[in-house]
Amino acid sequence: MKQYEAVIQTLEKLGGVATLGQLNQEVFKIKDCEWKTKTPFASIRRIVQENENIYKIKPGLWALKSYQKELEQKGIILETDKNKDSKEVIEFNHSYYQGLLVSIGNLKKLGTFVPNQDKNRMFLHEKLGDLRTLKEIPKYSYDSFVSRSSTIDVIWFNERNMPDSFFEVEHSTDIQNSLMKFYDLQDFYTRMFIVADEKRHEEYDKKLSYNSFSKMKNNRRVAFLSYDELERQYRQTIELKSIHTVIL
Repeated sequence: MKQYEAVIQTLEKLGGVATLGQLNQEVFKIKDCEWKTKTPFASIRRIVQENENIYKIKPGLWALKSYQKELEQKGIILETDKNKDSKEVIEFNHSYYQGLLVSIGNLKKLGTFVPNQDKNRMFLHEKLGDLRTLKEIPKYSYDSFVSRSSTIDVIWFNERNMPDSFFEVEHSTDIQNSLMKFYDLQDFYTRMFIVADEKRHEEYDKKLSYNSFSKMKNNRRVAFLSYDELERQYRQTIELKSIHTVIL
């Protein structure tokens, strides 16, 4: 079996759509295909970029053209200038990046939580509620703090059920609202991230410069994580887990 055929077969197995990380994780399970190269992950990237049967939905997310209509009916939509502000695209983007964050946390063996109001949202073919490892947020502090953090888009918890990282995905909503949550939780020894398109980095910097957030800014308590950087970290985390399965 040729390498491009293995990639297409893997996409079909995964329902016609997959992250590059998922492809890196699954394609080497096909025994009929040999990857005699020192850069197998680069080969997969080249195949999805060049194969005429595959199209790019967003950075790091690829699908088969033959599945496009079916995927769009499920809300997995290619963003364009015409539809970028639609409810469907906004919801897809938000839940997709939540799913990447939860997946990285799971790979790192951390506890992962998404708010219960988001548990039925989809990360490709899987509900976020099924992907997260924690069905309820741990009672890590006073009720007022636990309640304040319970609507944060994704939280990673360490083995002591203390919050390791807070993530707020800001695709179209006001970044200041998320900074206010972090302001109320800044006394915890927890990393805090605003996750958004790089185009919103300047807006993030402006909001963080408000006097109300000066302590968080000066103490570097919050950071900006772009979608592209998130996808890269997700892919690299999976590659590190997968590399031992590749026969060079």
